Amino acid sequence: MDTNKKIKQKYERLGENPETYLQGLLHAKPITYWDYVEVDTLLSLQRPRTDFKDESIFIMYHQVTELFLKMMHHEIEQIVEMEVVTEDFLMTKINRLNRYTGMLITSFDIMKEGMDFEDYNTFRTTLTPASGFQSAQFRYIELYCTRLKNLVGNNGNKELSGQPAPEAYFEDIYWKDAGVNRKTGKKTLTMQQFEEKYLDDLIALAKKIEGNTIEDKVLCMPDLSDGLKEKLREFDRLYNVEWPLVHLRTAEHYLERKGKRKAATGGSKWKKYLHPKHQRRKFFPSLWTDREKQNWGSE
Repeated sequence: MDTNKKIKQKYERLGENPETYLQGLLHAKPITYWDYVEVDTLLSLQRPRTDFKDESIFIMYHQVTELFLKMMHHEIEQIVEMEVVTEDFLMTKINRLNRYTGMLITSFDIMKEGMDFEDYNTFRTTLTPASGFQSAQFRYIELYCTRLKNLVGNNGNKELSGQPAPEAYFEDIYWKDAGVNRKTGKKTLTMQQFEEKYLDDLIALAKKIEGNTIEDKVLCMPDLSDGLKEKLREFDRLYNVEWPLVHLRTAEHYLERKGKRKAATGGSKWKKYLHPKHQRRKFFPSLWTDREKQNWGSE
């Protein structure tokens, strides 16, 4: 069948007049790279708050990171939304996730080596109380990947029992350690802002995908091949160990130089929040031995 007939049938199936669409095509301008990719808009999204040149690098790097996270989010949603996941499909998606996470890890040198030390430590004070902790995409990815109980901090594990509602898990979720005093319950402004904007959406997502996370789907695949197990373990290790450690070393570079410790812009206890040996976050705990879990995050 020739192309003209296929076009005609396409629009007739939609109940539309094919001639109208073809006439419109006569007047449509050819697409360009800069319009398709929205280059002008993309390059206009950097708005530094100071005159330090490297602040633009800082902004662009975090924007690139958010785009990588969106690519991961895009792949993960497809896994979760598929009713029956095959091993080949999951292998393809996990390979992509490993590739994106690897790029996040290797690109972090831009943060460590790509900015002037003194300039960064000056302009960063203007960013208070904003913090990378407030990246909601990071939280969405966690919820899609694993069951809520795997995201509860060490304190919460002792308190939750039975079948808690999602809201209860969020009271003790590990990232609260970045902005909540566990003894007094007092929250930093950074945490207050984040929860005001995103907490309801995060809880709604957790309810929507309950029992249907990637971990749930993996647990329902009885004949998981060794190859897929290793790829899932690789994703877990890259995302929950190696990437946080790279972030931690960069923070140490800027915040602990010459024996002096500076506070994070969001006021968090950043070492406890970043180092995987403290939070022990794992997406697929059933794929790790007891010894590996005990040594999680050890360098």
